[in-house]
Amino acid sequence: MKFSESWLRSLVNPALDTAALSHLLTMAGLEVEELDPVAPAFTQVVVAQVKEVVKHPDADRLNVCQVDVGGGDLKQIVCGAPNVAPGLKVPCAQPGAVLPGDFTIKVAKVRGIESSGMLCSAKELGVAEESSGLLVLPEDAPVGVSIREYLDLDDQCFTLKLTPNRADCLSLTGIAREVAALTGTAASLPAISPVPATIADRRAVALEAPAACPRYCGRIIRGVDAKAATPDWMVRRLERSGIRSISVLVDITNYVMLELGQPLHAFDDAKLTGTVRARLAKAGEQLEILNGQTLTLSEDVLVIADDAKPLAVAGIMGGEESGITLETRDLFLESAFFAPAAIAGRARRYGFSSDASHRFERGVDFELAPRALERATQLVLELCGGQAGPVEEARAELPQRSPVRLRPARVAKVLGIDLPAADIARHLHNLGLDVREEGSDYIVIPPSYRFDIEIEEDLIEELARLHGYDNIPSPAPQGSLAMLPLSESHRSVTSVKQLLASRGYQEVVNFAFVEEAWEADFAANTTPIRLANPIASQLAVMRTTLIAGLVENLSTNLKRKQNRVRLFEAGRCFWRDAVEPTGFRQPWKLAGLAYGGVLAEQWGVASRPVDFYDLKADLEFLLQPMAVRFEKAVHPALHPGRSARVCLEDGEIGVIGELHPEWVQKYDLPVAPLVFELDLAPLIDTRLPAFAEVSKYQAVVRDLAVVLPVETPFAEVMAVLGRQRCGIVQDIQLFDVYTGKGVGEGEKSLAFRIVMQDTQKTLQDAEVDAAFAQLLSALERDVGAKLRT
Repeated sequence: MKFSESWLRSLVNPALDTAALSHLLTMAGLEVEELDPVAPAFTQVVVAQVKEVVKHPDADRLNVCQVDVGGGDLKQIVCGAPNVAPGLKVPCAQPGAVLPGDFTIKVAKVRGIESSGMLCSAKELGVAEESSGLLVLPEDAPVGVSIREYLDLDDQCFTLKLTPNRADCLSLTGIAREVAALTGTAASLPAISPVPATIADRRAVALEAPAACPRYCGRIIRGVDAKAATPDWMVRRLERSGIRSISVLVDITNYVMLELGQPLHAFDDAKLTGTVRARLAKAGEQLEILNGQTLTLSEDVLVIADDAKPLAVAGIMGGEESGITLETRDLFLESAFFAPAAIAGRARRYGFSSDASHRFERGVDFELAPRALERATQLVLELCGGQAGPVEEARAELPQRSPVRLRPARVAKVLGIDLPAADIARHLHNLGLDVREEGSDYIVIPPSYRFDIEIEEDLIEELARLHGYDNIPSPAPQGSLAMLPLSESHRSVTSVKQLLASRGYQEVVNFAFVEEAWEADFAANTTPIRLANPIASQLAVMRTTLIAGLVENLSTNLKRKQNRVRLFEAGRCFWRDAVEPTGFRQPWKLAGLAYGGVLAEQWGVASRPVDFYDLKADLEFLLQPMAVRFEKAVHPALHPGRSARVCLEDGEIGVIGELHPEWVQKYDLPVAPLVFELDLAPLIDTRLPAFAEVSKYQAVVRDLAVVLPVETPFAEVMAVLGRQRCGIVQDIQLFDVYTGKGVGEGEKSLAFRIVMQDTQKTLQDAEVDAAFAQLLSALERDVGAKLRT
């Protein structure tokens, strides 16, 4: 919303300078986005009258003028403007004047003729970007008066950045009400009285879409002079509000819109047929509007039409065919209230916007239409002449303003300050609200122009604005802090991430919505959870695995010549689950990917690619001190012969393995990466290390080599040995796996190093032999092992 300070001060004039007024508006929530002078600084330019004009003897395009600048003496000035003529009143820069651009006027000779000043155009004064000649002033302009004073060029232009809820401030009247409420200064708003009808001519109006247009007013004005000049004061106010002067009738409708906030439209009455109707457009109906566009209207677009054709897109823009011109003699002046929901988005649908749509889609005062029509009629009769007919009004059910209860106790709780009851009442009355007291509470009925006041918090916000946000103290928060218990068996997600980072992995964060093909490939999920409104057409489903995102990250890195990649991600996956109240389960997962060399290329260690066992070592590090085992598995994302389930005592927690060859080929990867995916919860609730006494007695080490079927899983063998460990067996480690000569076909040899030690005494051979025999016997019995000879 742009307006001039002088226009605002004609309605309300608080004892504040421009800077203080700007600060006041900003602190009240009406942010002043820009504050600019209407003209740049210049000095010694006065109103002058050209008395005589003769051709320059030595220049075809120059004239020698005798100019009255006040004081009785005429000044000789050489001027090249094409429109200079005797009798004109124009701005004159006298010798010593400094014009915009630091241009100083001096007495000089122009082609041999002395010139004592310069007659100025609007461009030379900085009040217009282009001009074709001198700035011609009205005939009644007083000679000798400073042009800055006469044209009010010390005025300032305010530009407010309004929030959508403050549509009431899209007018000078609304801003004046705000300033009056904030400063306690009385506002002098435009006096509007009904214009008596002097002719009986009328045009019927009808509401055929009352929900979209519950109020429509119009009247005929005959015998207007559409060619009359718009007065300078109106042109200045319009231009300083960012609206170009077009013609007097159009200027009047724009002026009333800026002054009161009610958009109006004027039709050429001679171009109308029958009743004027507010109705919904018919499918495929077309209308050429004032900006030159021809619109094909849809059935949810509200139009103003007569008995023969559509006339305007209601609340947005009028039609070209029914618009007024300089030849218009009779006009039909419209003022209506349109429901915001019926206007919102319609202009943007057709690729443009208008001042009217900007206001109507935010909400215009539903009681304002008849008053604005009377105000516009006053100005038309005053500036263009003519005779007005009676007002025709069609009215349906208008919005209701429900009373809102305001409790002082609630005000104190929300704002954190105790506002005296007298201040609360004063602020509410200053806002023009209908207030009555009910006990200690206030019952407030918002006015028709305040669509944004609906609940108690809206009123509290108004009190905060009027009291002043900068007057509300901001004490430091106070509270007692208590150290909460934190179990050592529980570690944070951050600490889990730090463990992976210490192994050379880097964290990534991917979208939780992914391509549907990823779900089918990496999770065999053909019925994923679909998004109702995806941010991109390809990211249309929710993920059930993190592996796909890591593969995409790897592909991106490879395209950028990164040949060694370690990535991990912790995030939610999404599954349908009828048991959950929401119908969905959202477990946290942790996934990682390793690609390229085990170590970065260096001179001290030979390069080799990362393999399953490297990734397995990373997981064992991550899961320690919990006992983890790996069992053969089949997973849609992984190589069927090079993948495993990751299991703890409580069961499976994830998978590990090499990416499936089919996906390596499909996603154009040179080599298969190694990946893992785990449930995050078991990693957070870990096991505390248990203290064990360190023995001072010598340990006994025995090697046990057994032969058993090659398909027997190592995890099963370790499980048997673990169940048979007695008190003196401290550690069992596999140190050799052998197949080939000396071992039967279909068999393998496993060699274990067994460490035995007692904390109380030196072990005897008999004890060692018994423990050794117990372990061997269990292997023979449970997995069919034989002692290797």
